[in-house]
Amino acid sequence: MVRLTLDLVAKNINQRNRKEESITQYLKKITHLNFSNRNIDIIDDLSVCKNLSVLYLYDNNISQINNLSFATNLTHLYLQNNSISCMENLRSLRKLEKLYLGGNLIAVVECLEGLDELRELHIESQRLPLGEKLLFDPRTLQSLANSLSILNISNNNIDEIRELEVLENLTQLIAVDNQLLHVKELELLLKKLSKLWKMNLNGNPVCLKPKYRDRLIVMSLSLENLDGKDIKQIERQFLMNWKASKDAKKNMKKKNIMNDASTSICDYESVHQLIPAYYSAPQVGKANLIFSFYIRCPQNHREFPEVTK
Repeated sequence: MVRLTLDLVAKNINQRNRKEESITQYLKKITHLNFSNRNIDIIDDLSVCKNLSVLYLYDNNISQINNLSFATNLTHLYLQNNSISCMENLRSLRKLEKLYLGGNLIAVVECLEGLDELRELHIESQRLPLGEKLLFDPRTLQSLANSLSILNISNNNIDEIRELEVLENLTQLIAVDNQLLHVKELELLLKKLSKLWKMNLNGNPVCLKPKYRDRLIVMSLSLENLDGKDIKQIERQFLMNWKASKDAKKNMKKKNIMNDASTSICDYESVHQLIPAYYSAPQVGKANLIFSFYIRCPQNHREFPEVTK
């Protein structure tokens, strides 16, 4: 078992950078640590490194995020390709801007409340049990609504992303190789994400749907790149004109149907009229009851119908 300790950090310090400083003095000033691909299992107490801003720990064997509460100046944290199953102990990292957690065992995006500076979240390719998909805690999504700009959720067996509509400041969404199926859901999402300029959904079944690209381009005026291909202004203008023409024809057809229905009602009433009719019901030993009602009769039939006594 390999632990990331202060001793291990000290052993990897370039002596030429220390000058006349002691190890402790140098550790207090250090801002970047790179211990990627070192078979590390556990993060030990590194609280001396109070000015740490960037920490590289990818390609290790870390199973829990521990002992990072001291790193209040941390802005970049690289933990991809470890064995982390739970997003925990991150709330004290108030200045964190970029979080890389791809290639772990995480099933739920959660526990990021309070990270008001987080702009990028990379959580692609989680090693989930067969049939399971990556889920999102609504509280976490809501807490990231004002800050998150880039989200990578590729290759996580996700089949719906409508819940991401709360991320109103999202500019880039990477969700390749998932199970997204419905164009309509994407249209509704794009309607909410008015700042999104780049979206990549390659490898999803929805990409094979008829008019998939056309419909998304028409729905979002902010989108500049879809599935790795730039959207040219002439392409968008053509599609906008096509949609306007299609909508005009649809509205005209609807209007004609309503006019036809109205005409039919008027024609029916013009050839029929309501005629009053009365029926007296004789009752032995009692006053007669008289019923009054209307019957419909063609206008060219002027005689009252005979009432059989």
